[in-house]
Amino acid sequence: MKLNRIKAVLSEKGISQTWLAKKLDKSFSMVNAYACNRIQPNLETLQQIAEILQVDLKDLITDKKERLQ
Repeated sequence: MKLNRIKAVLSEKGISQTWLAKKLDKSFSMVNAYACNRIQPNLETLQQIAEILQVDLKDLITDKKERLQ
């Protein structure tokens, strides 16, 4: 079950997990765990990711198309 869309948003924006890890000051392993839904980031970290990627927080949780249905 996918609980976040971090990997999808990174892919859509052409941004690497390594780049995001540096921006968050977290290890690649931690960001990879978030992206692969092995670990869920806390709300504060999720908000940080949204700000860094310049997306709405909701876009990291659900696809816009899913919200419109």
